[in-house]
Amino acid sequence: MKQILLAITIMLLSLNAPAQVLKKLGDRAKQKLEQKAGDKVDKAVDDAVDGKKDNNNQNNSNGNSADTDSNTEENTKKEVKPENLKAYSKYDFVPGEKIVSYEDFTRTDIGDFPTNWNTNATAEVVTLNKKEGKWLKINKEGVWLPEFINTLPDNFTLEFDLGVSNDFDGSVFNVNIANLKNRDQDYTDFYHYVNWRHGHALHMEFKPSNGRGSAHAQIQAATDGNYQVNNNVEFSTWNNEKANFAHISLWRQNQRLRIYVNGEKIFDIPKAFQTGGKYNMVNFAMQGSYKPDEYHYYLSNIRLAVGAPDTRNKLMTEGKFVTRGILFDTNSDKLKPESYGALKDISNVLKENPGIKVKIVGHTDADGDEKSNLDLSKRRAAAVKAALIKEVGVAGDNLETDGKGEAEPVDKNPTAEGKANNRRVEFIKL
Repeated sequence: MKQILLAITIMLLSLNAPAQVLKKLGDRAKQKLEQKAGDKVDKAVDDAVDGKKDNNNQNNSNGNSADTDSNTEENTKKEVKPENLKAYSKYDFVPGEKIVSYEDFTRTDIGDFPTNWNTNATAEVVTLNKKEGKWLKINKEGVWLPEFINTLPDNFTLEFDLGVSNDFDGSVFNVNIANLKNRDQDYTDFYHYVNWRHGHALHMEFKPSNGRGSAHAQIQAATDGNYQVNNNVEFSTWNNEKANFAHISLWRQNQRLRIYVNGEKIFDIPKAFQTGGKYNMVNFAMQGSYKPDEYHYYLSNIRLAVGAPDTRNKLMTEGKFVTRGILFDTNSDKLKPESYGALKDISNVLKENPGIKVKIVGHTDADGDEKSNLDLSKRRAAAVKAALIKEVGVAGDNLETDGKGEAEPVDKNPTAEGKANNRRVEFIKL
């Protein structure tokens, strides 16, 4: 800009321009310089307020990069600062090995009811301000059945995100797991499956704090209405006044059931399930809302995974351990706090074998640009290494990182479940 100013001045002088004209042009050029500098300052302030970074880590909702700097190699070399995961420091939940059902409602248009669900009431898919993805908005008493979940083995994990409206009135959200003789007919008859006559069932209730007391949860298990489990607890990690959303995790190991809400274990019941019980139904229900235009629940990110992880054996004996329990924010390499259980699981093996060298490799699905996916996978692997060092105390000298992007899929990319399985982190023994 200074060179342009000088050129203009020389040109005008050569034309014997009047002094007043030169002064006006000089003032105008000075204003332009000041305005440009001010715009840069404003942008820097806006970026700082919005939490933006110089290297844009934006990806699409399936975990793939949508807009990254062209110099991807330089981005991967920048220091990675992991999110503080200490809020989940007691979280020992480890998801199952393979995702068999995944629902985030991306395949459903806004305002519609998902075609692979059934209900005796109504609901619609919506988006939420400042919240990622799509959500099933539930504002009426009823039962909602994900028809794609019809088999629950002896070892499985079920996770979902649940939110409530700001003016929450104390209504209850239910999760039911049952062995129904006529699954498609019987699922809507009762909210309370423990009273149902056709077989064994578990009934779980979740309710956040509404400012007048702690959050509350209840679990009941029974056969033909005869209770084997009937218990309730209060917990502290879902306060509607501070956070409207909860991540809820259920973990079955044969008869045993553990339940977590936002990283806090609220139930650990050794004999909740029947031995050898063939459970074939999961549904969600809402009870107690009499103002459907005002009070809502929001449901999304339902993940059913099967198989008990065997981290130690697979890494030390087979030479590779794969996890889909290390999760990241959409459009980012920022770790979700519910990743803590999987991080702690692998860290236990690394600490018990301090001489082992391991390469951490990130993978994405095939959505988005191939080059951007490769960059994203490398950054996510680096974020995992940083979190292992900072959050769970693993020595970093024997850890390497790499990323393969979409190049090595292990499942079919077009399906939601396939994409979720391809988004993974591998630990390879060197």
